Amino acid sequence: MNFGRGRSVVLNVGGTRYSFSREVLKDFPLRRVSRLHGCLSEQDVLEVCDDYDRERNEFFFDRHSEAFGFILLYVRHGHLRFAPHMCELSFYNEMIYWGLECSHLDYCCQRRLDDRMSDTYTCYSADEPPAGDGGEGTRPPAEPPPAAEGRKWLERMRRTFEEPTSSVAAQILATVSILFVIVSMVVLCASTLPEWRAAENRSVEEQSRIIEAICIGWFTAECIVRFIISKNKCEFVKRPLNIIDLLAITPYYISVLMTVFTGENSQLQRAGVTLRVLRMMRIFWVIKLARHFIGLQTLGLTLKRCYREMVMLLVFICVAMAIFSALSQLLENGLDLGIKNKDFASIPAACWWVIISMTTVGYGDMCPITVPGRILGGVCVVSGIVLLALPITFIYHSFVQCYHELKFRSARYSRSLSAEFLN
Repeated sequence: MNFGRGRSVVLNVGGTRYSFSREVLKDFPLRRVSRLHGCLSEQDVLEVCDDYDRERNEFFFDRHSEAFGFILLYVRHGHLRFAPHMCELSFYNEMIYWGLECSHLDYCCQRRLDDRMSDTYTCYSADEPPAGDGGEGTRPPAEPPPAAEGRKWLERMRRTFEEPTSSVAAQILATVSILFVIVSMVVLCASTLPEWRAAENRSVEEQSRIIEAICIGWFTAECIVRFIISKNKCEFVKRPLNIIDLLAITPYYISVLMTVFTGENSQLQRAGVTLRVLRMMRIFWVIKLARHFIGLQTLGLTLKRCYREMVMLLVFICVAMAIFSALSQLLENGLDLGIKNKDFASIPAACWWVIISMTTVGYGDMCPITVPGRILGGVCVVSGIVLLALPITFIYHSFVQCYHELKFRSARYSRSLSAEFLN
């Protein structure tokens, strides 16, 4: 097709005009734009774009201009990211229109798109109206099959137990669960007081055991219901929060069984130690609050995404600890410098001084007394500040990103809750 008299081609995308040469148009990275070069008639052109002006050799595309600008940045620089203040799914539709795929996005944006698509699929599957609901006329609407009603009910139950802001019932359930966690923690902490365990407070101890049993019963019922209504049982067992729930519930039943089998036999003292250890393991109940607070969820998600940075930070500390502990033991105790510091008698003993110095804690229980040792201590403190600060930037940015993602997800369920109130 003859593209006009000039040597340039104008693309008008949403009111923004872009000028390209014919040679660039032939090998343009966007498939829809490069297809213009192979058009042989005006009808072929109109199959690619929305309108065409032969006089000005201008092709019109009724698309989002800002999104196309970001797509052009990918053509020029090779990096494709989402446009700010634009829905990820809308931008993805623009990408598909111009001939790009999800793989062209940067990794961080691919992860955002996957999360958004999975959330949208869950939302639509939960809110999908039954077939024939909007029909009119004399024919009554068809009733949904029992299997579809069962799936819809299970999806509502999952959202009620997994998303505290998805409905009024979910908020009530989350509030009751938080109250049980707080009560169980208060009883657990109070049971360690000497006054609580005194002989004259046997009745109080019995009441605390009843309260503890009620809390365990609630947690067990909640865990069983969530397991029954879960889609994938294997995936449910592998989730970290569910593993923590299991670790928090199991010790109680083990301690009850051991008490039943051992009784009050004074010869089985080791069983008493085991019971106390199992009782303290119920402190994991505090982590159950992560289901209801964005802050704890953000912390867990950040640790999950930044495990490489955490490992790198641990390696930095271990390498520095090995070097400074060996040097401090040599300067304080290994060399004959007049005074030997007994606190640095071995390298493992010196490791404690190194770790509290690098983290700038400085308990003061041990310190170098020689001049070379004190110089080494100053270097150790400065090195610890620098090494600890290096990976913190990556962890901080990941924390902010995770917080905004979880806050956006919570806001989406809050909007559905507001709609429920209005209805």
